[in-house]
Amino acid sequence: MDVTIYHNPACGTSRNTLELIRDAGIEPTVIEYVKHPPSKATLVTMIAEAGLTVREAIRDKGTPYAELGLDNPDLSDNQLLDAMLQDPILINRPFVVSPLGTRLSRPSEVVLDILPETHKGAFRKEDGEQVLDAEGKRIG
Repeated sequence: MDVTIYHNPACGTSRNTLELIRDAGIEPTVIEYVKHPPSKATLVTMIAEAGLTVREAIRDKGTPYAELGLDNPDLSDNQLLDAMLQDPILINRPFVVSPLGTRLSRPSEVVLDILPETHKGAFRKEDGEQVLDAEGKRIG
């Protein structure tokens, strides 16, 4: 299965999502989007396919969101997208694209919605939270 993750290795949610993909037996294409941001067209497509608005796809925590005045409700989607591409840390993470759909995987287990059920056993996040049971089935 061809899966792509727009990954930030400094982010625990992104690392957990990557490991859930690998736990399903898939080695995804990993794009460190801060270094290699998607094109505007790709970003627009991912946001739309994930069922989000552009505002929902912006990361405000730990970014220059407030300093750039991006909370201004008068800004257009186009202006927000331009800001996200100029400073990619503003793109919320991780976006995952698979043949089964596109998701902003926050929390990380959201990625399970677009992966095959090929997990072989239990899975715990870095913080110890169990996401999959001993049979590889989603908990909760």
